[in-house]
Amino acid sequence: MLFDDTYRTITAPSEGLFKDRGSRFIAFAYPIRSEDEVKPLLSHLRSEHGKARHFCWALRLNPDRAVFRIQDDGEPSGTAGRPILNALLSADVTNILVVVVRYFGGTLLGVPGLINAYKTAAVEAIQAAEIVEKTVNDIYEIAFDYLMMNDVMRLFKEEQLNILSQDFDNSCRIKFEVRKANLNIVLGKLEKIEGIKITYLFTS
Repeated sequence: MLFDDTYRTITAPSEGLFKDRGSRFIAFAYPIRSEDEVKPLLSHLRSEHGKARHFCWALRLNPDRAVFRIQDDGEPSGTAGRPILNALLSADVTNILVVVVRYFGGTLLGVPGLINAYKTAAVEAIQAAEIVEKTVNDIYEIAFDYLMMNDVMRLFKEEQLNILSQDFDNSCRIKFEVRKANLNIVLGKLEKIEGIKITYLFTS
């Protein structure tokens, strides 16, 4: 296999806490599938923690370590989002958002203090989570005539494909996911079924 088609992520939201000279850094880790989930989660945290000073975060959505987003939210550049990201990279987890909510305690911590606080809070949240290994899957949709149903379903059973949604009428549609490593085999078999239309949707 030319690439690794597995990644590590967390199974459910978790929290971590770090305190330093009166400031509290509360980290919230979330498993996510797309960037669209970030804004609602941030809005929820802002409403829950109305007196907090900063909401700094980092996210990874790809096993590629060069793909990420970070936000310092008013803290000195490089003291919040980057340390949170480094915690994610150290734990080798992706498809994850970590937001660290800071309640200011009245004492400035300085650059080294901030970097340590944001990273430690993020590490605490990750360590509190259950980490699992998942496969990188491509999501496809196929459209086919009802007469092809038996051939299609036999293939799905043979390859143990996970069906996400299905609509069976005169013209049938199935949305399914296939592990990246098995993609060429599955697509090759599908293409042999006459009249089938295959559409790539996205990678998860």
